[in-house]
Amino acid sequence: MGLFSRNKTTAQSASEATSEVTLNGTNYPIKQMVDCLGDSCPRPQLMTKKALSNAAPGDVIEVRIDNPTSMESIPPMMPELHSSHLGTLKEDRYWRVFVSRD
Repeated sequence: MGLFSRNKTTAQSASEATSEVTLNGTNYPIKQMVDCLGDSCPRPQLMTKKALSNAAPGDVIEVRIDNPTSMESIPPMMPELHSSHLGTLKEDRYWRVFVSRD
């Protein structure tokens, strides 16, 4: 087994994930959820990049992360991916990072 391989599915459609989120008073439909729980750098960044590369403009992607370093590194990488960080919500044991393809 390689360093970045694992058996669990890391991306889910909106029907399997939360279908909508409200950030700063605006409702956003979630197109895809990327599960990076238990992953360390650089996997969450790579999975986010992959999800955004397959997204249509305006699509909102939720990335679930429990690694503080990965959570802090996602928002700064958005401009180079032609995307935007919409917000981050702290849950009990992880963060929900919301990004959108520009």
